[in-house]
Amino acid sequence: MNRLVAAGRALRSAAPHHLPDTLSQVLRAQYAAEAVELRLADYGLKVLLPVPPAPSGTEPVPVQGSAPGRAFGSQQPYVEEPDGARTRAHLPVTVRGDRLGVLSLTLPAPAGESLTELTELAELLAHEMVVAERDTDLYARARRRERLTLAAEIQWQLLPARSCAREEYALGAQLEPAYAIFGDNFDWEASADHLMIYVTNGMGEGIEASLLTSLGINALRNARRAGVPIEDQAALADQALHAHYRGEAHLSVLLVDIELSTGRMRVVDAGSPRLLLLRDRVLSVVDLDAQLPLGMFEETDYVAQELTLLPGDRLLFVSDGVHGVAAPGGESYGENALARAVGNASLLPAADVPAAVLRGLTGHRGRPEPDDDALVVCLDWFGKRPAS
Repeated sequence: MNRLVAAGRALRSAAPHHLPDTLSQVLRAQYAAEAVELRLADYGLKVLLPVPPAPSGTEPVPVQGSAPGRAFGSQQPYVEEPDGARTRAHLPVTVRGDRLGVLSLTLPAPAGESLTELTELAELLAHEMVVAERDTDLYARARRRERLTLAAEIQWQLLPARSCAREEYALGAQLEPAYAIFGDNFDWEASADHLMIYVTNGMGEGIEASLLTSLGINALRNARRAGVPIEDQAALADQALHAHYRGEAHLSVLLVDIELSTGRMRVVDAGSPRLLLLRDRVLSVVDLDAQLPLGMFEETDYVAQELTLLPGDRLLFVSDGVHGVAAPGGESYGENALARAVGNASLLPAADVPAAVLRGLTGHRGRPEPDDDALVVCLDWFGKRPAS
């Protein structure tokens, strides 16, 4: 444990861009590691990319079908013994449920009791990387397979994370096309008592759509941080958008406020994102009262509906770029194929469900590149455990 304390101290004192070097030095000195490789998941969640300065020969590896990918997907250490003497350990680099990447290292002997310490060290690294990203672009650059469009750059900077987890729930989300997204977005915020989720779709294309969404997301956050309920958040954001665009552009949004102690959910449906409920293995579309998108008219009033979640429920938020996409034969994804994709992903954790649904969407439309943004958010609801 003294080694772990010393390692944590070294990481905290390292310069933001020197975390990989410091980590390698610590692992070699304290744990006799012979090779250390840090990889981060790319924006599309398809590959794990090495963080420079990476050892010579370190290559990107796919999330699906690789040893580091197994640790990333399962969120558990994965250990290989390639020659019977050395050990290859792959450890998830994750902070509060947000999966950043994988730390891989070669040890001269079985990991044994050190594996627990090393797994905790990978978690400490994740915490330090999140803090370090305020001061360096090293990790943002390392996650890119290709250059982001300017619109996508704006959208990704708006996001809270791609997954998170607490005792009461687990969340996962993904946007496509990851490197050229422009109008769709998601946001969430958790307090001691509530979880709030926002799924948005700004009209238009390119930079104009991303600027519209940016204004809308920040208007919603400004209202939320003032402590007003979600129907008033929608009204204040509506006013901000209308004041700027005068009704010429609007933002579709689905706002959800969940009381963590009871599962009571208040929802404002102001546009095209759709809400699905998987309960007792039956998938249904949640029937909501459609209200006007934000920014269409001045001083629109919004009303919240109330629903109640039960432990074991799974909610899926999907944009129109998911449920409305047509196959070559004309059938929309939301008619039958979406239900099949959700069913096939029923055993996956919430963080993996969006990518699985979007892979199904790619097969449905019959071509790799989408015509519109596609967004999926998955919430698994566990409920509040009674105090012992």
